[in-house]
Amino acid sequence: MSVTVKAVETPDHVAVKRALLSVSDKEGLVDFARALSERGVELVSTGGTRKAIADAGIAVVDVSEVTGFPEIMDGRVKTLHPKVHGGLLAVRDDPEHAAAMEEHGISGFDIVAINLYPFEKTVAGGADAATAIENIDIGGPAMIRAAAKNHAYVAVLTDPADYADLLAGLEETGGATTKALRTRLAAKAFQRTAAYDAAISGWFAGHLEDTAPDRRIFAGSLAQTLRYGENPHQSAAFYRTGDDRPGVATARQLQGKELSYNNINDTDAAYELVAEFDPGRTAAVAIIKHANPCGVAEGATLLEAYEKALRCDPVSAFGGIVALNRTLDAEAAEKIVEIFTEVIIAPDATDEAIEIVARKKNLRLLLVGALPEARAEGLTFKSVAGGMLVQTRDNAVVDDLDLKTVTKRAPSDRELSDLRFAFRIAKHVKSNTIVYVRDGATVGIGAGQMSRVDSARIAARKAADATEAAGLDELLTKGCVVASDAFFPFADGLMAAVEAGATAVVQPGGSMRDDEVIKAADDAGIAMVFTGVRHFRH
Repeated sequence: MSVTVKAVETPDHVAVKRALLSVSDKEGLVDFARALSERGVELVSTGGTRKAIADAGIAVVDVSEVTGFPEIMDGRVKTLHPKVHGGLLAVRDDPEHAAAMEEHGISGFDIVAINLYPFEKTVAGGADAATAIENIDIGGPAMIRAAAKNHAYVAVLTDPADYADLLAGLEETGGATTKALRTRLAAKAFQRTAAYDAAISGWFAGHLEDTAPDRRIFAGSLAQTLRYGENPHQSAAFYRTGDDRPGVATARQLQGKELSYNNINDTDAAYELVAEFDPGRTAAVAIIKHANPCGVAEGATLLEAYEKALRCDPVSAFGGIVALNRTLDAEAAEKIVEIFTEVIIAPDATDEAIEIVARKKNLRLLLVGALPEARAEGLTFKSVAGGMLVQTRDNAVVDDLDLKTVTKRAPSDRELSDLRFAFRIAKHVKSNTIVYVRDGATVGIGAGQMSRVDSARIAARKAADATEAAGLDELLTKGCVVASDAFFPFADGLMAAVEAGATAVVQPGGSMRDDEVIKAADDAGIAMVFTGVRHFRH
C-alpha cells in the first residue's frame, strides 16, 4: 500500500528552538547541551541523560513533563507517546498537521540527539540472552527513524562526532539548520538503525543456531575511504563490522602510506595464515603476494623463520606483505627492510624494531596486539550477481585432525611434522594447491591452477628457481613432503610431486580413484596420509 504525498514546500533553514536529547554514549553531551542552552534552545531529556545535563547546572525538562506520563516498566516505556512522536513527525507547513499540533498541545522538536543502547558492545562482551535482549533499544530507533523521515524540519544526530558540525552550522546561520545538513544527518541516522537491526538479527541467528536465516544482513562502519579498488578505475572503501577478531581491521598503523584495497586484502590473508602457528611453540613468518603465500617458515627466531620463508621465492617476495606471529624484534626488522616490502603486520614490535622500520617511510607497520584464533567460528561472505554467498569460516586446524596412513610405509616423525606444516599452509593457498615443504619451510608453492598437475609442476619450477637463487647444488624439493588442498583425482599429480623429490604426501582423500593413487604411492615407496578434510579456497 502506497502513501499519498501532499505537495508542501519545505524550508531550507529551520530555526532551532527545541531539542530532544537521549543518549547512551554521553561523550560530549554536557558541552553540546550547554552550547544549545546558551542559544536559548529548550532542552528535553530522559533518564540518565537528563540527570547528566541537570547535574551540570543546565536547565532541562524531563520528558515525562512533556508527555504527562511517567517512565514505566524499568524505563522501557517513556518516549513512545504522541507528544514526542507528533513533535518529531509533524509536517509543520501542512495546515492539517499544524492544526493537530495546536489541538493536542504538541510542540515540535528541531534537533534530536539520540544514540542507542549498546547492544553490539553488550553481546561482544559475552552477555547472556536476557542481558542481550534488555539492551535492544526500542524507543531510540523509533525516534531516530521518525526524525530522519521528517528531516525537512528535524536535524537528527546519532553520533557525538556530529555535535561540532551542527553547532558550527548554527553559528554560521545565526541559529538555524540547513536542509543540506539535515539531509546528510538523516542518511547517517538510517545507516545507524539499519546496522543496529543487523546486529540484533545476527545475534538471534547465532542464538538460535540458525545457519541460514530467511534474511541475512551485514553492516559495517566506514573505517577508510580508499584511493581506489583492485584497479585505479574502481572506487572502494574499507568498513569495520564490529567483529572483535584481531587483524587488519583492529590493527594500529604506526607509520607508512595509507593502506590500499590490495594491501588490506593481502595483509588479512597473511595474518590469518601466520595465526595458524602457536607463538609459544615456534616463531613463524608468512610472506604474501596477491593473497597467496610465496614463502612460509617457522624457526627458533623470527630472523631464522624469515630467511627460510624468503628463500622459497625471493622474486615474488619483492613488494609483498610480511606477517609474524611474535613481537617484531630488531634482528628480524633489519633483514625484512633489506628488500621492498609493502606491509609488516605483527602482534607487537620492540622500540628498536620500530625505529628500524621507520627508516623506510612508505613501509606500513601494523601492530594488532594479538593473533586471531584459527579455530574460532565466524562467517565469510562473497558477492555474486544478484546475491551473496555466506559460509562459516574454514576453522579446521590440522593439529585437530586424525591423519590416517593409507600406504604401506608410514611417514617418519620428521616427515609427519612437515606434513602437518604443509597442510597448514595449503589451507591458505588459492586452489588448486600444491605445497612442497622441507624442514619447517615451504620450498615450492603452486597456486590457483585449473589442473592440480600444473600446480605440482609450477611449485617444482619455483623450487628449482629458488635452489638456483640460493646457490645450492641440491634441489630444495629433494626429500621434501607435499600437501594437496583436495584429493588427487588421478595419480599424475602425485607422480609429478614424486618426480620433484617428495617422499611423503598429505591430502584429504575421497577420490573415486583413491586406490589407484595409493597404489602409485606404494609403487614409488612414498608415505601418504589422508586428513578427511578439504581446504578449497577460491
